[in-house]
Amino acid sequence: MAPNDVRRYFVSKEESGQLCLMSALMGDNRDIFFPKLDPEKHLVKFSDLAVEFVKSRGYEPYLCDSENEARELAKTLPSEGKWPCYFSPSDTTGEKDFEEFFTEGETLDLERFEHLGIVKSQLQFDDASLIRFLGEINKLRLQGSWSKESLVELFYELLPEFKHLETGKFLDAKM
Repeated sequence: MAPNDVRRYFVSKEESGQLCLMSALMGDNRDIFFPKLDPEKHLVKFSDLAVEFVKSRGYEPYLCDSENEARELAKTLPSEGKWPCYFSPSDTTGEKDFEEFFTEGETLDLERFEHLGIVKSQLQFDDASLIRFLGEINKLRLQGSWSKESLVELFYELLPEFKHLETGKFLDAKM
């Protein structure tokens, strides 16, 4: 089971390590380095990734119409060299349909490196807001209980442009 409408970029461990090292050595405070990738070529659907994984394991993907059908066929199809796959639109909390390294209105440096871009953060940060946020988080931690809603509310106070999609469904329930 995988979403058929969620797309992500993938980089190797080596590439991500190089990106971190370059940002630490060559970046200014608050710079965010990102790989310059073409969305048409490099954004990969989870469902396409799942199909390739199934093939890499020597199975032919068998597309199912429901999760129940896939679960039932998982009992018999593997012996025939096929693997049941069910793909559906994402409906989990917090899931974005595609990955983005920057948003509209951010200042970018796309000239410094051939294969890397840099988000030049102009974020005006309010130390008092961060101190209040950390204090509230610490209070909740010391109480030993908190709600997701209270945490999301604290994030909205600290980061007004924070976006959280609540659907009531969670990825761990699909595992």
